[in-house]
Amino acid sequence: MIVVTGATGGLGGATVEHLLRCLPAERIGVSVRDETRARHFADRGVRVRRGSYEDPAALRDSFAGAEQVLLVSGNDPTADIVALHRDAIEAAVDAGVQRIVYTGQQAAVPGNPYPPSRIHIDTEAALAESGLAWTVLRNGAYGPLDQVLGPWSRTGEIALPADGPVPYTDRADVAEATAVILAGDRRIDGPVTLAAPTALTLGDIAAIASELTGRTIERVVVDDERWVADQITAGLPEPAARFMLTWYRAAREGHFAETTPLLSELLGREPRGVAERLVEQTAG
Repeated sequence: MIVVTGATGGLGGATVEHLLRCLPAERIGVSVRDETRARHFADRGVRVRRGSYEDPAALRDSFAGAEQVLLVSGNDPTADIVALHRDAIEAAVDAGVQRIVYTGQQAAVPGNPYPPSRIHIDTEAALAESGLAWTVLRNGAYGPLDQVLGPWSRTGEIALPADGPVPYTDRADVAEATAVILAGDRRIDGPVTLAAPTALTLGDIAAIASELTGRTIERVVVDDERWVADQITAGLPEPAARFMLTWYRAAREGHFAETTPLLSELLGREPRGVAERLVEQTAG
């Protein structure tokens, strides 16, 4: 059995949907905070059990009988995420799980100024110490492009801090590839980067958007402190704005520039590119 945590979230839920296309439902389980939100899986034969990183006993029950667990990383900014991940790993060990597949972050390496990198580094260390087989999917940035780029189609500008090359990745492709890893015969050990095969700067994306729309979309580089001030004026708390700024710092320092062919290999096709996703965004 494969058990997926966070199955009512975007990545976990999409991964379960892909698993259902290639495995019998009785071979799939989900571990969720609120079982009522996973009723659509239970109705299709998926085993649904309550499980929360804050409740190791419930996690052990939700992991029971699983050969593999997909551990979707926590995202509560107020919690000790590493401690919660350690508890989940221990629950998997106690439940007799053979392998954990963990959803990490691209460039989770020392020196990356983006704070979540530290969480993923420490979680990878906990996995290495667990005695279990483990795989870490260092996923490329897969946030919706409209959130990344801002209102460019209205303003004609991508006005953001200085950046660097990033393989902007479609979450649907990551979910499909994750299901392939969980359900397939290919053994992948340790950390691997799962990201689009091409890294683009925001300037590159502005050029693509210009070609698609037939109008000039400008890339405007906003000074860091001015950008933070603008975010505060728009209602974002200063700590949150400075947190977001670290991602741009990491990008311009080249931390997200790596690309690999693994995502394409797992999908058996080219992943969706930025141009295709922009067309979809503008059509919507």
